[in-house]
Amino acid sequence: MGFSIILTFFAIFIVVFALMGFKIVQQAETMVIERLGKYSRTLPSGINIIWPIVDRPRATLWRDGVGGKLSYKSTIDLRETVFEFPKQNVITKDNVVTEINAILYFQIIEPVKAVYEISNLPEAIEKLTQTTLRNVIGELELDQTLTSRDTINGKLRTVLDEATHKWGVKVSRVELQDINPPNHIREAMEKQMQAERSKRAKILEAEGLKASQVLEAEGMKSAEIEKAEGEKQARILLAEGEAQARIRTAQGEAEAILKITQAISSSNGDPVNYLIAVRYIDKLGEMVSGKDNKVIYMPYEATGILSSIGGIKDLLKSSDK
Repeated sequence: MGFSIILTFFAIFIVVFALMGFKIVQQAETMVIERLGKYSRTLPSGINIIWPIVDRPRATLWRDGVGGKLSYKSTIDLRETVFEFPKQNVITKDNVVTEINAILYFQIIEPVKAVYEISNLPEAIEKLTQTTLRNVIGELELDQTLTSRDTINGKLRTVLDEATHKWGVKVSRVELQDINPPNHIREAMEKQMQAERSKRAKILEAEGLKASQVLEAEGMKSAEIEKAEGEKQARILLAEGEAQARIRTAQGEAEAILKITQAISSSNGDPVNYLIAVRYIDKLGEMVSGKDNKVIYMPYEATGILSSIGGIKDLLKSSDK
């Protein structure tokens, strides 16, 4: 009876011992095993067997979720982890106190270093991020801080990645969530922005007015040039027309004189006297054609011209014969 009880207790001990030796590790997690207080091995995902009592997992501090509390865990999460840090006051290069909070994305790539190189990894990363953020913001003025988030994120990631490399941690991204200057600074910035917008509006309006005036002046200039060109062409055409008319008139007169000369010459007359007499008679007609001409003065030489007219008549009669 006593021997069976001993066997029962022994069997129960073996079962419990065997169950304690089975360790199931979840996917994307790992477990650091110590044997008698010394590092032994790192367990992969799946079912693993250890020696109970002799082997035991090393518990590490870990933060539960974003902004969660610290607690000890026997497994180490190998996935990318997000840490959100509380808001803190930092001083810019131009001595403006600004409230900033950030989010850090990192991943444990060497679990052994994360366990043995640092005692409290979450707190160490948080403090390192805060001090690095103060240093980076301290090198920038407020305007640069508000407009250079990508630059700040890149500097923070580079510095944190170099500092946490010996802890077996890879920092992938650092993001600034909020940058909150003091209220009076924000009010001054809003007034400055409104003044800048008003300035830009006035500049655009002045540039538009200037452009319209330039276009109007160019239009008037073009119109004057076109008008002058038109007048020039009109005068040229008028002069050419008058010249052609005078040429045609002169040609007609030349032909008429030629015919008269031929006619008079055939009658043994003098064509010069005939032409002078005709011109003289035309001028006398112009002299007496006015309304106010009451007295007609006949020059002495007119008698010779009249006699010439009689001679012309005789010449024409002889010509007809």
